[in-house]
Amino acid sequence: MALPMKAMKAMKVAMKAKAMKAKSMKKVVKKAMKKAMKKVMKKVMKKKAMKVSNVAKGKLAKNVVFKGNKEKTKTGLKKSDLMKNKTGRIVTRKQHAKGKKAYKNISGWTAAVQKARKDLGVKGFVAIKKGTALYKAAKAIYSA
Repeated sequence: MALPMKAMKAMKVAMKAKAMKAKSMKKVVKKAMKKAMKKVMKKVMKKKAMKVSNVAKGKLAKNVVFKGNKEKTKTGLKKSDLMKNKTGRIVTRKQHAKGKKAYKNISGWTAAVQKARKDLGVKGFVAIKKGTALYKAAKAIYSA
């Protein structure tokens, strides 16, 4: 490794010292070299700051993106793709639309069951099993 200019100058100054003895001169040279090398090594060994990722990973990735702390999730979802559902969970707009579409298929049956429960005065959990009064009432309302 080539010595920097400061180290070379320090060596020359040390060698020019006429009043010093051989032993003390070696010490001075050694000290100057050590000091110069320390500076050089400090520059070489300096670490660069790590680049902070803008991609959210893990279980709460969608929450982190929705809050605005990161730009996108590992799968590429951005804040514009996310929303809060009525229970407060953060879901994708696509998921929300799919769920609404799927519910439309059974919404008539759920409404019929609710009406049948009200008519029969049923409280709490009751299984809607084929052959039961609740099932028959719900089926009659749903078919009508």
